[in-house]
Amino acid sequence: RGLGDVYKRQDYKSMIIAGNDEAKRSKIWRVVILVSSVLIILIAVYLLTRMFTTNPVVGNWESEDATIALKIEKNDTIQVDITDIAENTDAAVEMNYSVDMKSKIITITKDEEQIDKAVEKADGAYTKEDLENVLDDLDSSFSYSIDGNQMTLTEREYGEQFTFIRK
Repeated sequence: RGLGDVYKRQDYKSMIIAGNDEAKRSKIWRVVILVSSVLIILIAVYLLTRMFTTNPVVGNWESEDATIALKIEKNDTIQVDITDIAENTDAAVEMNYSVDMKSKIITITKDEEQIDKAVEKADGAYTKEDLENVLDDLDSSFSYSIDGNQMTLTEREYGEQFTFIRK
């Protein structure tokens, strides 16, 4: 192999992108840089909006003792699943909530219609009072903090705490 073969290979490699035209290569390079810069900016904007506008409490949460499970949805409703409310009987009730993400406060309120529906479905397995006794603890305003997969609700008036783990 001679020196001429090496030069032929280099000429071939340089012709892969816009031949030997430096102006074309420069233009292509500018377009590539522009497109990649726009993509980086769009991804950054998307991530920042997701980080600061997404409701952090939305998701499935289970209490540490696994007696209460919360399915917090985007439409301001919470599906509360209670295990062993009465002898081997579970209950599911929908409640309403509102979140102030700036102050990190969640307010959960009972829905009497939903409680009545849950009692009807139970066919006497538990009473409305049994269900309300459990739900009274959740019917309040809480300061919330989320650390990884753990959410702590601290009752604002009395300071009672509930800890939930993300499922």
